[in-house]
Amino acid sequence: MRFALNELQAMLQDQAGRLLDSHASHDRLQAIVDGHPGAADAAWPELKALGLAGLLLPETAGGSGLGMIEAALVAERIGYAALPTPLFGHWAATAALAGQEPGVAPDMLAALAAGTQIATVAFGEAGTRWLPEAWQVRIEGGRVNGTKIFVPGAATADVLLVGGAGGGGALVDARGAGVRIEQVDGVDRTRPMYNVQFDDAAGLDIPQQAMRRAFDAALVLLAADAFGGASRVIDMTVEYLKTRSQFGTVIGQFQGVKHQIANVVTQIEPCRGLYWYAAYAFDKVPAESSAMAALAKAHLGDRFLQAARDCVELHGGIGYTWEYDLHIWLKRAMVDFAWGGHPDALRSHYADAVGW
Repeated sequence: MRFALNELQAMLQDQAGRLLDSHASHDRLQAIVDGHPGAADAAWPELKALGLAGLLLPETAGGSGLGMIEAALVAERIGYAALPTPLFGHWAATAALAGQEPGVAPDMLAALAAGTQIATVAFGEAGTRWLPEAWQVRIEGGRVNGTKIFVPGAATADVLLVGGAGGGGALVDARGAGVRIEQVDGVDRTRPMYNVQFDDAAGLDIPQQAMRRAFDAALVLLAADAFGGASRVIDMTVEYLKTRSQFGTVIGQFQGVKHQIANVVTQIEPCRGLYWYAAYAFDKVPAESSAMAALAKAHLGDRFLQAARDCVELHGGIGYTWEYDLHIWLKRAMVDFAWGGHPDALRSHYADAVGW
């Protein structure tokens, strides 16, 4: 494994980061969390123009032919900006289709690569059933029946990659007959979530191995998002500590405060290598991919949530206010912690995968 980014990877992350940051001003983020229509849509045309929609699809399908490490580097910047994009669900779904599964029409793959169609993933089920072996939605004879919860971006998606009993799945037209989508009043307003009911909906069968790839991709991308989000709350807190004065002294000069923020930094920075290796394993070490994806997501979900809580405390009262942006990342941390499975369940999956 390379322990440094190559020139293309560094350039991609920097370019995507600058684009995202340009759309993630305080006023824009406040408009998004306040629910103003259309506030979240402006960046998508530019993200498509950058080729990000087809990043994980092969060139033969109209994509960029890049790998999970490149997607994860951009996901880190998405987490840092907290800007709504459909890329998380879209990338997780296209990771399953990157092998051009039999039956997936070439024109659909081309549309997904161009971003003119958007895909997302439907994994979660009631009772905290997230892992593929726990899915219970019935997929039989090309028909899908059951309910999925916390489906990201379902209302704006064109196709849904749905996990089913036995670990297989189906590709379903999000606007087709038998599909009912209902928005969830979730805590993180930068990532709308939906419950989706399938009543004998038509679906194209997707094999178990491809569905596992999609699930592992989602975990790696969440780990990267969590690293980016944790980096953002650290940066916000350091800046605040350099400007807020108490008793005539900038509070960042107090030894107790220095120790607290230093502890947060030392908990987060080593995690960079963990999510990098999970992405590398996804691309290059298939035997380790599932285990490392679970471990990275479990650990980074934990660390991001704790970092966000610690940084809110370091801000004092302002950290709890709606007008100050820190709550956006605290709520994002809650979703990164919970979506895809509780850290304990994912660590158990890791232990099983490595034979502990």
